[in-house]
Amino acid sequence: MQTILITGGAGFIGSNFIPFFLEANSNFKVVNLDLLTYAGDLQNLKGVERNSRYTFVKGDICERNIVESLFQKYNFNGVIHFAAESHVDNSIKKPDAFVKTNVFGTFNVLDVARNHWMQGPNQYKTAYEHCRFHHISTDEVYGTLGAEGLFTEQTPYAPNSPYSASKASSDFLVRSYFHTYGMNVVTTNCSNNYGPKQHAEKLIPTIIRKAISGAAIPIYGDGKNIRDWLYVEDHCKGIDLVFKQGKAGETYNIGGKNERNNLSIATTICAILDELKPKKTTYKEQITFVPDRAGHDFRYAIDATKVEKELHWKADEDFESGIKKTIDWYLKKE
Repeated sequence: MQTILITGGAGFIGSNFIPFFLEANSNFKVVNLDLLTYAGDLQNLKGVERNSRYTFVKGDICERNIVESLFQKYNFNGVIHFAAESHVDNSIKKPDAFVKTNVFGTFNVLDVARNHWMQGPNQYKTAYEHCRFHHISTDEVYGTLGAEGLFTEQTPYAPNSPYSASKASSDFLVRSYFHTYGMNVVTTNCSNNYGPKQHAEKLIPTIIRKAISGAAIPIYGDGKNIRDWLYVEDHCKGIDLVFKQGKAGETYNIGGKNERNNLSIATTICAILDELKPKKTTYKEQITFVPDRAGHDFRYAIDATKVEKELHWKADEDFESGIKKTIDWYLKKE
């Protein structure tokens, strides 16, 4: 039985990934290290809390002694590193928290893993030869696109917010540990995720929540900013594949090929709510345009050809099927 450390597993993607991973991999135990900041919620992991192969530890990845003690206690065979500050608006207001968690926190976990598994550059300790560090990143490190083109694994980094700059920094740290120490690392950069368990501050949960409550649905600027949307369970399948089969030192972009602008997202959700939870007037009347976000990137879109061809990953959900599942989950939670 192998044991892996998952950081930030009580967050949106992590809390979807852990149940998926435990079900798909009966030969693994999971230790979830999460500080339970505002974005972490153990309610999202109710389904696995009694699973004998799952352990939760409350702690901060920035506290090296905590990370070291967990490596000593559980002797991890791998790390899947989700833990990060991830809300762009918050990074504009308090960038220091993003540098601390995303850069220094990543360094802590990465360096402790290296010391535990390796005795020197390109020298793994006996029985640790297959230990792997999987770093979860974002397409925002690539900056912004015009009306055409896609982000590939070769796209130069050009982060435009404190959030994306901190994630780019952490990506470079992970890369450096492969090239300097020969550490077995992989990185995945994903497009915008959506689905069950997402924190209320994010775009899609905000639209659903505001619509149902009868409040104004805020849309930045003219609503024409475009994102490539990936259903969270499809992302989980991709992470599992890369963790187990990806080539050491490589980066894999995971995207949904579902480009939508923010206004289109809002009108689609409103139309579905008109059917599922009708009221006297259409929900679309609640859409309100608000001043644009500072440094708001125009468009993100990922080319997932590499992970599709090399690891045979594909997204099972298109946006229409995924958004209906998402709205159903939020309505049941209401």
